[in-house]
Amino acid sequence: MINGKTVLAIIPARGGSEGLPRKNILPLAGKPLIAWSIEIALESQYIDRCIVSTDDKEIASIAEKHGAEIPFMRPKELATAKSTGNSVIKHAILHLEQLNQFYNYTILL
Repeated sequence: MINGKTVLAIIPARGGSEGLPRKNILPLAGKPLIAWSIEIALESQYIDRCIVSTDDKEIASIAEKHGAEIPFMRPKELATAKSTGNSVIKHAILHLEQLNQFYNYTILL
């Protein structure tokens, strides 16, 4: 929380990485790459919630194991090489708002 305002962290991690396939779950210094972002978000005194937006069940499982939430699976049309970060963020925020979950600030990790 920042000055009484809630903060949501969104970590986008699609399964179809093209430059380095499966990069989000490849090990880096002993743990999956995605774990580093999740752990930093969870340790932050400012971030109230950390979610991962993914279309991939294996990424979702690993992310949950490291403490992130997976409140939805990202639709395939938002998990292509041409999908924009803005579309991923908008999808996540709208999905959470449908569940009456609102945040003052959103950060992308």
